[in-house]
Amino acid sequence: MAAQNDLPEVQLDPTSLYREDVFTDRHAGSIRRLTPVKVDGSTDETRHVLYSGQTQLLTPAGVLPLGFEIEALSLGGSAQEVSGGREGGPSSRPSMRRASCAARLPPLRIVVPDVGSGVGPGPGRFRRRQDQVS
Repeated sequence: MAAQNDLPEVQLDPTSLYREDVFTDRHAGSIRRLTPVKVDGSTDETRHVLYSGQTQLLTPAGVLPLGFEIEALSLGGSAQEVSGGREGGPSSRPSMRRASCAARLPPLRIVVPDVGSGVGPGPGRFRRRQDQVS
């Protein structure tokens, strides 16, 4: 007898389909363009094209990925916004403030349960062997 599948049913909304195009300069980041399409794959002129950007900032805590929405009407306009030519791109003050706050957060640490808790390896597992060289 097969086990019952308890996964939720996934359904795509055929009225909300988009074609995804990714553009990059292979240096500073990438722009994602979502073009609305009809069920047959043709462009849906009744809905707006959506743009989003992605880049990375190097911080003392490591690389911080940034993703942001772009309010532009064209690919050229979105590239200008990503470059900091308009308010709202990654160079804008609110984006940089969020990035600097995230960079100051302490790095995530792995929590190891107590040895006597019954979870994890026993006390002899990590004992240094006498024959190991320091």
